[in-house]
Amino acid sequence: MPQNKQATYDINLAAIALAAESNIENHAAFVDFLKQADTKEIDEKVMGLNALIEPQIDCTSCGNCCKSLMINVEDAAIERLSVALHLSTENFTTQYIEQGSSGMNLMKAIPCPLLKDNKCTAYAARPEGCSSFPHLHEPGFTKRLYFVMNHYGMCPIVYHVVEGLKKALGWKGAVG
Repeated sequence: MPQNKQATYDINLAAIALAAESNIENHAAFVDFLKQADTKEIDEKVMGLNALIEPQIDCTSCGNCCKSLMINVEDAAIERLSVALHLSTENFTTQYIEQGSSGMNLMKAIPCPLLKDNKCTAYAARPEGCSSFPHLHEPGFTKRLYFVMNHYGMCPIVYHVVEGLKKALGWKGAVG
């Protein structure tokens, strides 16, 4: 019996960014198509693709989300991170947190100051937004298309799930 070959997914950030920029009109048309599609069907396809693709991509070989995104830190994460870093909540907040214009707690710096060698130095205590990124396992994919497409050219997981979705739907212009 032939063995199933496991797909390999490119994590070259420059190549992914170039591919994302190369056909913006096609991407915009795909987003418009997805806005009209059956949300439940798309969620099932995205979650299935994510379950296949995400485990095959080593985020520590990339770390681009931690290097390029503003990180929201919920109050419970401030408590966890303070304990993990052996700081008082006040010292942690002073050292790492600023208040955003909407009142959200944000890490003061980009890249995240907790990132070292593409790894979070407080991984077990990281904010919920970090632990669930890129959120492709969650329902409501078509409601988050702005978010998804903003991360399409910077996150290998998002890129490959979106391209896999294009192929699964028979979309013209799918890469690969």
